[in-house]
Amino acid sequence: MGCTSCATGANGQPKGCKNNGTCGTDGCNKLTVFDWLSNMQLPANMEPFNAAEVRFKNGRKEFFQNSENLTLSIGDIVATEAAPGHDIGIITLTGELVRVQMKKKKIPLKVEALPKIYRKASQKDIDIWQGVRDKEADVQKRSREIAIRHGLQMKISDVEFQGDASKVIFYYTAEERVDFRELIKEFARTFNTRIEMKQVGFRQEAARLGGIGSCGRELCCSTWLTDFRSVNTSAARYQQLSLNPQKLAGQCGKLKCCLNYELDTYLEALESFPSTDTKLQTEKGYATCQKIDIFKGVLWYAYEKEFMNWHELTVEKANEIIELNKKGKKPIALEEFIIEAPKEEKEPYGNVVGQDSLTRFDKPKKTNKKRRSKSRNKRSKTEVTAANSPRNKPKNKASKQGGNRPHKNRNRKPKKDE
Repeated sequence: MGCTSCATGANGQPKGCKNNGTCGTDGCNKLTVFDWLSNMQLPANMEPFNAAEVRFKNGRKEFFQNSENLTLSIGDIVATEAAPGHDIGIITLTGELVRVQMKKKKIPLKVEALPKIYRKASQKDIDIWQGVRDKEADVQKRSREIAIRHGLQMKISDVEFQGDASKVIFYYTAEERVDFRELIKEFARTFNTRIEMKQVGFRQEAARLGGIGSCGRELCCSTWLTDFRSVNTSAARYQQLSLNPQKLAGQCGKLKCCLNYELDTYLEALESFPSTDTKLQTEKGYATCQKIDIFKGVLWYAYEKEFMNWHELTVEKANEIIELNKKGKKPIALEEFIIEAPKEEKEPYGNVVGQDSLTRFDKPKKTNKKRRSKSRNKRSKTEVTAANSPRNKPKNKASKQGGNRPHKNRNRKPKKDE
């Protein structure tokens, strides 16, 4: 199942969703929820919770009452109450899960106070809804140009049309307070509709726009994270991370939300560690903590006058020295508590499967042995014929016997004695 905003190729295969995966159809759902109570029956004395959760563009979700007792299921497109007119959204939760979700978000469980679901959306409602959704990119571009022309220090990050095209919501971010009264007047003249401005934080902006994080996965805030907890630099210190803002900051420019994921585990592990401000008292002198390793459970201490020499102690040994100091006792030196673990001999590395060879997957070149033997025979024959040729034979006996001796002068006259 696809929507009108999903581009299709020549073979009818989808190229991609124009709405960044937020059109709500199968395969494009964002922040979906599994209804684990769908196959369970409620007790007879329990009345069904007649409310539903509806999702609009991106991650915006609201709760509505099903006053008309419509048969709703997850994925249905419905027309909901809005001020003014009506809006179009997609059902994400029904039944008892809505009660659980409202409790989690601390919303009063008064169904009568919730806005109403009018009806299931007709084809005419869906056509109008998709038509205005296709205009949002152009409206956002023009609104940014108008804001720049007015010289306002703000960024319009997203635009959302109401389902009946009677209102436009502009989401913007700004460092300081912005006076956009003249801007709203020009927006109303340009777009000929009601205008609503909503300021969002930088984290909410990143959640609406989406993207890929440094881990290579889609942003948590745009997929499953619905509430934002405050993140401090102390979370990075507890996890012994370098305080580099370029590595710790996300696409929103704030500290990454994932710094809080493992923080509780680190804090629990640090409960057994002594405080880094506590000094160890020995007869040799005072020792201060220089470094800790949470994973190995090791601390490094150095004497106050010998900061270059570090002594490695386990958590148990460090706590033992602290207990002795509380009793007024001082050990002789830290060297007594150092346990030298036997070093394991590392086996020499053997290149068994040839993983270091860059050409291990290349096919070896096939050599023809017959051609080599033929070429060798030809060479030997040519050498033999060259040796037996008349040009290479010696012309006289002297050349045969003596080799390269100088020839005598044949025109010389013989002497009388000869």
